[in-house]
Amino acid sequence: MSDTPSTRPPSESPPVVAKSSITDDRSRVLKHGDTFAVFDHAGDVKTGGLGEEGLYHQGTRHLSRWLLHLDGDRPFFLSSTLRSEDGHLSVALTNHDAVREERVVMPLGTIQISQTKLLYGATLYQRIRLKNYGSERVTPELTLVFFADFADIFEVRGMTRKARGRDLEPEVDAATVVLGYRGLDDLERRTRLRFDPTPTALTASSATMRFPLEPGGEAELFVTVSCESGRHTPSIFEFDNARQLSVRDPARQVLRSGILETSNSQVDAWVRRATADLQMMTTELGTGPYPYAGVPWFNTPFGRDGIITALECLWCAPGLARGVLRYLASTQAKDVVPEEDAEPGKILHEVRNGEMAALREMPFGRYYGSVDATPLFVVLLWEYYQRTGDRPLVEELYDHAEAALSWVERYGDRDGDGFIEYQRLTENGLLHQAWKDSDEAISHADGKLAEGPFAVCEVQAYVYAAQRAGAKLCELLGRTERARELHERAELLRVRFEKVFFCEELSSYALALDGKKRPCRVRASNAGQCLFSGIVSEDRARLVADELLSEEFFSGFGIRTLSSNEVRYNPMGYHTGSIWPHDNALIALGFARYGLNDLAVRVFSGLFEAGLHFDLNRMPELFCGFPRESSEGPVLYPVACAPQAWAAGSVFLLFQACLGLHIDAPRRSLRFTGPELPPAIDWVELRNLEIGDATVDLVLERHANDVGVNVLRREGSVRIIVEK
Repeated sequence: MSDTPSTRPPSESPPVVAKSSITDDRSRVLKHGDTFAVFDHAGDVKTGGLGEEGLYHQGTRHLSRWLLHLDGDRPFFLSSTLRSEDGHLSVALTNHDAVREERVVMPLGTIQISQTKLLYGATLYQRIRLKNYGSERVTPELTLVFFADFADIFEVRGMTRKARGRDLEPEVDAATVVLGYRGLDDLERRTRLRFDPTPTALTASSATMRFPLEPGGEAELFVTVSCESGRHTPSIFEFDNARQLSVRDPARQVLRSGILETSNSQVDAWVRRATADLQMMTTELGTGPYPYAGVPWFNTPFGRDGIITALECLWCAPGLARGVLRYLASTQAKDVVPEEDAEPGKILHEVRNGEMAALREMPFGRYYGSVDATPLFVVLLWEYYQRTGDRPLVEELYDHAEAALSWVERYGDRDGDGFIEYQRLTENGLLHQAWKDSDEAISHADGKLAEGPFAVCEVQAYVYAAQRAGAKLCELLGRTERARELHERAELLRVRFEKVFFCEELSSYALALDGKKRPCRVRASNAGQCLFSGIVSEDRARLVADELLSEEFFSGFGIRTLSSNEVRYNPMGYHTGSIWPHDNALIALGFARYGLNDLAVRVFSGLFEAGLHFDLNRMPELFCGFPRESSEGPVLYPVACAPQAWAAGSVFLLFQACLGLHIDAPRRSLRFTGPELPPAIDWVELRNLEIGDATVDLVLERHANDVGVNVLRREGSVRIIVEK
């Protein structure tokens, strides 16, 4: 998921414009529902970097400046962290040396400033505590400076608008400020700031408070910043109540903390951060929980991202898949709508709800320009059934799965050659509609960009998996004739895929076929994603795996999107040499499918060791593919989303791949095939693993020559099978 091409028509989704490095500061992100905030490491919102900092609600920035001053200066920064257990931001600050007449009248570290920030229900809650650790009475002056530009998220990303709405006259009373904007869509958006206690001075752009503090004295300030849209005004709670509601939010319960623990505290920290990020990114919709794609640029449902995140977490959080399936079924296209790249049966690519989307200044209000979300929907439905045995949901969504398969047959294969191609229906849509969707993603060996329609290799694998999954769904529901037809289609696709896509000189599969059916003979990670579907023959699977773990692909931290031998290779390229955690995890799952769990362990180890170097141990959307150097960490990609749902989910899929873990709920079985443990882990414990109405706790432990599985607790009937 991404739409960051190098060149696009003016009305199309623009690239993220990097005016300076995002790594100038360590960003701190909060999210709840359709609201998110990006702060600098000190908890402020300021200009600079990518200009992405701010408080956003439903695609509009409601706060573009938020600066804390102590006696006229920004305080001295001590530390900040996102608390993984409750998703809140904690910031520790203090005063600088206060000098008067060349004498230090208040030394550095006299006043402790503790900030706690959280988001709940379209409102930012902030508590600021001050404590005087000095020996004399002080009266610090605290000032909060604020501004709201009400920029659309696409404006923040770099798109220029011909016109915009008008700012409303600010409303100011003793303790409240309301900043407003009426958009060209005639919707009024407001930012309402409330201060408790009442400020000493309050204007439309700042609030000033003075706090007399005796030695050891303390004071508190509470601020709420609410995002209002139209007639919707969010409920406001006391700070502690909002905090409790945030912790108990249903979306946070989908992926439970503590289901996975290992012998290595650093691995556990990595897992906790991934858990916290997925809890943060998950939004409770009317159809159930849905993992929004990423902050700041993709805080919205994406079809492909949601499906892959659900697949990554299926073994430990099947409820996420249920929510994803039901939402995507509810938004499935019914008609041909060229300006949305929509066709009957097609699964959503993304949805946006800001001002520019409402005015159709870009096509992504509800947009279907994704070739792979549709077959992956069918794959997820079958895998969800395998994991849960939830036949009622299969019966509820079967018609949607059939519509998706019909789209593959009627619209996906545009020229009747047996492969699935894509080509945008609108000039304003995405040029590339597979997961590598930047403009330079598909090229020939000489570096020349290919021309469409495009048949990308991993999409054929997804379709193969979807046809097999569809056949099994039909068998489950007694539709034997349709099942037979789908099995035959899958087998024909497998045979033709091997014949047309495999390139002997690459020891791998062509990246794609161009519009003239010429193979793009380029070594790319796409071939690795073909493995988990099972479309690849056993002997060729090993060839692909060996190629992907060669020095040209494997940086030491992960598998690059493109071999370093290719003309277009660039370790800083978005899809031409960078490393994507979700891509690596899917490849590792493919390795495990062919019994190459030891190779999955290498991928696990590389990404885990990369994660040790990332701020908060957080897996970003992607990072640069430079070769690993001794004692040096990976190089960050300048505009990567962090947190990113499918990057966080990759952690759980990597465990599944290494352990060869497979759950068959209808048959009440838990199977480990060729389990391996990475070198950093001596044992891993899985707790409260639900299989049907049974629950099991177990530990996998390294022995001299293999990995043993010991059952710690078993409630209900479930078979545990270890295949070595």
